[in-house]
Amino acid sequence: MQIEKIEFGRFYHIFNRGNNSQDIFFEEENYSYFLKLLIKYIIPISEVYCYCLLKNHFHLLIRIKDVEDLVFSDFQFSTVETPKSFDPSRQFSHFFNAYTLAINKRYGRSGSLFEKPFELKIIEDENYLKQLVFVYS
Repeated sequence: MQIEKIEFGRFYHIFNRGNNSQDIFFEEENYSYFLKLLIKYIIPISEVYCYCLLKNHFHLLIRIKDVEDLVFSDFQFSTVETPKSFDPSRQFSHFFNAYTLAINKRYGRSGSLFEKPFELKIIEDENYLKQLVFVYS
């Protein structure tokens, strides 16, 4: 699966749902764990303005930081990936994979948890931005 490239300095509405519209959160602690992983993988690269976590899907309103604002010591890089080639899209892949692996292990399941790929919309319209904040806050 090719990950859609996410650009620095832009606002995005990112969302996805469970594979076949199935649940992605099974109990209260799953929501907390999802947010813990959000902090680990997404907060270092973005500002999260609001989010909505529902039983079978989620929405995030974020702004990807400018590359100059990233602190690369917050990330663990492989020998191939360096700060010069850093792609914020990979952080979302790590985030969703970590959550899926944990849920699969905890509930004895296998395979995809989310529909692939996750969806994202670049927010270029101030009215759309306001609408998202109103609806998901």
